Amino acid sequence: MDKSALRARLGQGPVWAMGCMSGTSLDGVDAALIKTDGDVITGFGPSVFHAYTDAQRQTLRRALGKWQEAPEIPAAAEIVEKVHQSAISNLLQNDPAPSLVGFHGQTFAHDPQGRGTHQAGDGQALAQSLGLPVVWDFRSADVKLGGEGAPLAPFFHHACARFIKADAPVVFLNLGGVGNVTWVDPSRFAPDDAGACLAFDTGPANAPLDDLMQDRRGKPRDEGGQLALSGRSDKAIVDQFLNHAYFHRMPPKSLDRNDFPDLPKMVEGLSDVDALRTLTACAAAAVARGLEHCPVPPARVLVTGGGRHNAALMAELRAQLSVPVEDIDTTGLNGDMLEAQAFAYLAVRVARGLTTSSPSTTGVAAAVGGGSISIPLEG
Repeated sequence: MDKSALRARLGQGPVWAMGCMSGTSLDGVDAALIKTDGDVITGFGPSVFHAYTDAQRQTLRRALGKWQEAPEIPAAAEIVEKVHQSAISNLLQNDPAPSLVGFHGQTFAHDPQGRGTHQAGDGQALAQSLGLPVVWDFRSADVKLGGEGAPLAPFFHHACARFIKADAPVVFLNLGGVGNVTWVDPSRFAPDDAGACLAFDTGPANAPLDDLMQDRRGKPRDEGGQLALSGRSDKAIVDQFLNHAYFHRMPPKSLDRNDFPDLPKMVEGLSDVDALRTLTACAAAAVARGLEHCPVPPARVLVTGGGRHNAALMAELRAQLSVPVEDIDTTGLNGDMLEAQAFAYLAVRVARGLTTSSPSTTGVAAAVGGGSISIPLEG
């Protein structure tokens, strides 16, 4: 089957697609099914999460910030592919069967103004092992055309706003290792219409919290933000954090997980609980600063990703933002799987030749359709 045959096979109506995501928090692989025509979401299917082991996570951490030629990459890429294979195979045992898979891979380095962007994982090898078409390498085309290559979920967020029948501008706030926002005007028909979306990374989110817990206590995270809840934030450190050059850039803009290397040093003199609370306050302050760029204030902020399970972070957001802050699950969407679902949605858009990013979501010169399609080879 070639690419034109795939498009013919998909037809014009909704199809089931699977999306996979391994984020900068390095907790594991999400895989989820949705039904879509690449425009409207018509259904959500089952999902699965496969956690990385502690040993696997350490190998992945050693590869952060590294490019393709680094000696740490092969072992890390093998883990990424192995765990994706396991998660996908698990989900394929359920109905419905997907027509194609969206495979994001694992971002290890992101420097859109320099070397580009690096996601590890071989889409052709995955297509061959699954016997299914795989859409992957979603970011490279955008970067080559001058875009940031991130964030890439905004077009899906636009579809989600229509799915939940939002009747006013709304912000989707994803709190992974890095935070990012999508401001959506659901009255705009298409996600690449002028004024439909504005998206950008806000700043560090879970990554510095998780790194501090790993470095100081040998644990992957502050579960539920319970330690941070008992701490006090240092306002002087938060103010110093907000002086970073990134916050003076206009969006669209994006970050690498390691773009704030001085942050751990800024809190090294604090107790564990106060350091955690201060880093939490920094993450919320970055969001508050970012929302100043919204064309009009949103009616509400819908929080997705692992950060919404952090009670201290949610409390900081509600204290620092002047609009209602809600766990996205209250709308009927699945905040743990939204990123994986986004790449299922984008896979269908790529397969049908539709755009996946625009000037207002990544800063690319014109709306572009990214992604490569790998078809299983016969014989």
